[in-house]
Amino acid sequence: MIKTTLQIDGMMCGMCESHVNEAIRNNFDVSKVSSSHSKGITEITSAAPLDEDKIRSVIGETGYELKGISTEEVAKKKLPWSK
Repeated sequence: MIKTTLQIDGMMCGMCESHVNEAIRNNFDVSKVSSSHSKGITEITSAAPLDEDKIRSVIGETGYELKGISTEEVAKKKLPWSK
């Protein structure tokens, strides 16, 4: 799994977070996306790396400013009852 963290400037409230989350979900195949306007970040979990140029375009279309992108590989969480 890949965790992509976006640093986004301009999110001011929960509706801003929803707007960014919806834009990401509509344009990428992701497992999870969550945003925090107070931290100025959006965290995305996906099976494969996301196209950074497309991320820049999608966030730009929302009206927010993308300040940075970082990615890291994360281990898929095992459920306690799975083998």
